[in-house]
Amino acid sequence: MSSAVETRLQGLGRSLPKVAAPVASYVPAVRSGDLVFTSGQLPIVDGQLVATGKVGAEVSSALAHNLAAVCALNAMAAVKDLIGDLDLVVQVVKVVGFVASDADFDGQPAVINGASDLLSAAFGDAGQHARSAVGVAVLPRNAPVEVEVIVQVRSA
Repeated sequence: MSSAVETRLQGLGRSLPKVAAPVASYVPAVRSGDLVFTSGQLPIVDGQLVATGKVGAEVSSALAHNLAAVCALNAMAAVKDLIGDLDLVVQVVKVVGFVASDADFDGQPAVINGASDLLSAAFGDAGQHARSAVGVAVLPRNAPVEVEVIVQVRSA
């Protein structure tokens, strides 16, 4: 049975993927009290990194915006895998987005809007969150974008 969140995602033409396998020594998500913290999620689809390179050079801002949404979907999958039902999410608390940026690129907030917009569409008012959008020199596996999410959840 799909959650209301997953039904909204389907209406957007999106669906939750399988949880992306960690690329190092960590787990995809951890619960502490009523908070779930995801590890940084890369734009991986079917086990493959969708794109590589720096935003503003090899990767366009528009593509990076979409890749940030893919990262958010992967984060949502990690949360669901841990808690069982995305309808248990009370609030998306914080999103941190990292953008591997060309030296002259300063559009990190617009890129991470891809994740923020998807979370807001999926969770409604509960998807409104605090956020950081950070430009970095390089990300794991030369990914252009990485997103981590903190959500507040209620007990099943």
